[in-house]
Amino acid sequence: MGEKEEKSPAGVKYFRLSEIEQQNTFKSTWIIIHHKVYDVTKFLEEHPGGEEVLREQAGGNATESFEDVGHSSDAREMSAAMVIGELHPDDRHKITTPEETPVTTLKDNASWWTNWLIPVLAAAIVTLMYRICISE
Repeated sequence: MGEKEEKSPAGVKYFRLSEIEQQNTFKSTWIIIHHKVYDVTKFLEEHPGGEEVLREQAGGNATESFEDVGHSSDAREMSAAMVIGELHPDDRHKITTPEETPVTTLKDNASWWTNWLIPVLAAAIVTLMYRICISE
């Protein structure tokens, strides 16, 4: 892989994002989950969700997809055997996305009178229709 191999003092092998992005073929498929680099090439055919799921994420950040599915503890243990290193700290900011809150908040710019306008108009129309029907 043409780039200089870097290791941390703890012996963790670091991969640059550009190097990981190149590993998106059937011969070599790497993904990133929580800044760890996984070589899932040998697991493609065994993946319960099908190899297409892994191929879509190949060479990129699969953290959100991995967490959205809700993998079991067994799946998490299996994935630990596929770790080949970590994303280089200088490249981590390139893949981070802002955390989404589980609750969507809407901006409420309506003033108090709009909350009463429709019910009051509906009541007035119903009252008028009732009076017209009773008077006939």
